[in-house]
Amino acid sequence: MKTHFLVSLPLIALAGIVTLPAVAGTVYENGPINGNTDAWTINFGFWVGDTFTVSAGTSTITGFSFGAWLMPGDTLETAQLTIESRIGGGTVYFNQVIPFTASGCALNQYGYDVCEETSSFSGPTLNNGTYWSVLQNAVTSEGNPVYWDENSGIGCHSPGCPSQSFESEGSIPSESFTVLGTLASSTVPEPSDLVLFASGFLGLAGILRRRLF
Repeated sequence: MKTHFLVSLPLIALAGIVTLPAVAGTVYENGPINGNTDAWTINFGFWVGDTFTVSAGTSTITGFSFGAWLMPGDTLETAQLTIESRIGGGTVYFNQVIPFTASGCALNQYGYDVCEETSSFSGPTLNNGTYWSVLQNAVTSEGNPVYWDENSGIGCHSPGCPSQSFESEGSIPSESFTVLGTLASSTVPEPSDLVLFASGFLGLAGILRRRLF
């Protein structure tokens, strides 16, 4: 019984290597909210699209946050988020109306509440590459316009930043937003590394067996 348990140790260890856990994190960020320069309408027929880059390996998108300008006392309820391979066409990976929750709201110099709006959802799994995130059809509790905060990507740290951006009528400076998701925590080892690792554990099992018997 003891010998069987020790011989099985390397197999358990190998299973731990090839089954890699995923970790929640930031897939891409385009810098913090500015709140005092400009903002672009994302309802009443207007849309805004920004690029984001997946660079840490295959990632499953699970959330999106952005800076919003709202009329004081108004609340963003939902907005339509589309993730696609190119603006206005190509492959559509995600296209849903999603709910948002506000945090950190503060009145800016123009009299708008500037809030960080965050949503969690079950999104697509994306490989490394550049994609477009598009916001439109935003709905508020009082039916007012909603504006996506412009920050020009200042203070961003992700590969591929600052984002490229377009709105309904042409190119504009990019906006403040973060794409959230789960990322692979490490790279699968090469087969030769697995063999060496297994050999070491088999040798250790042999030593332990000799000591026990």
